[in-house]
Amino acid sequence: MTQIRERSVLFADLRGSTALFETLGNAEASGLVTQTVALIGQAVDENRGDIIKTLGDGLMAAFDNPRDGIKAAMRMQELLVKTSARSERLRHTHLQIALARGEVVEIHGDCFGDAVNVAARLLDHAGDGETVVTAEVVHGLTSAQKSRFRSLDHISVRGRAEPVHIYVLDQGRGDAAATQFGEIVRSAAPEGIRLVWQDLDRVFDIEQMPIVLGRSTQATYCITDVRVSRSHARIDWQGSSFSLTDLSYNGTFVRFGAGGQTLSLRRGSCTLHGAGAIGLGGPPSETQAPTVRFEVLHLAEAASPMLMRRGGL
Repeated sequence: MTQIRERSVLFADLRGSTALFETLGNAEASGLVTQTVALIGQAVDENRGDIIKTLGDGLMAAFDNPRDGIKAAMRMQELLVKTSARSERLRHTHLQIALARGEVVEIHGDCFGDAVNVAARLLDHAGDGETVVTAEVVHGLTSAQKSRFRSLDHISVRGRAEPVHIYVLDQGRGDAAATQFGEIVRSAAPEGIRLVWQDLDRVFDIEQMPIVLGRSTQATYCITDVRVSRSHARIDWQGSSFSLTDLSYNGTFVRFGAGGQTLSLRRGSCTLHGAGAIGLGGPPSETQAPTVRFEVLHLAEAASPMLMRRGGL
């Protein structure tokens, strides 16, 4: 039987499962991943959703009400965090979750349509432990739920001509997870960030956030190197600072200052301050790693005519 109706589609992906197969072997890792996916699937049943299919190390689900979809996503993250805290084998696994809402076609228990495609593609823009959703999902939430989401503005999604307005569930990290190398000293809120890779020299202000660094021609800052993922990393504005989130399989590395230590994100986030270098797929010290130099700018104090021309501000 074929049905067409409005639904919220959720995709969840368990990151870190590849390492489990390398360390535990196929049989044990397969059993552990299956158990973990079944565990997070309980959140779908608890919140009146339907599991459409399991996808190896993830699942696809659908909800009539976007509020139920968000509750399920939050519950999934909670279940995995609690389980990984008790199990050393799951210590380095994380969930990426994406939701989109729209008209879907249901055929023999499966779902098809734009909302399905968008939700699947949004996983490329989610960091570890992140839940990203479309504006259509946010519009159907309660005021309390809406207050927990931060806009990432419009992002180009692979396979879709029009950009998608997406939001991320704020994990409340603040500056606690910002850096491993001491406190950040700010004289004033930054107003822009300069990125330089080879001849690509651009300045972005906070109104142009988020910036997606990647190999895709739809990326905000396109780096045409095979070692770079289509959507490798994301820079967004968190109210008083710029935050860098790794979205890749090979990792993103940040070196602050000319000779400072290097921070390995590996699907994590950090606050960008001062100046330094971002290595995509390898540390900036590796000559083969594509490296983007960055500088956080206080444009009112430091902007020069040269930067204004280059950045188009």
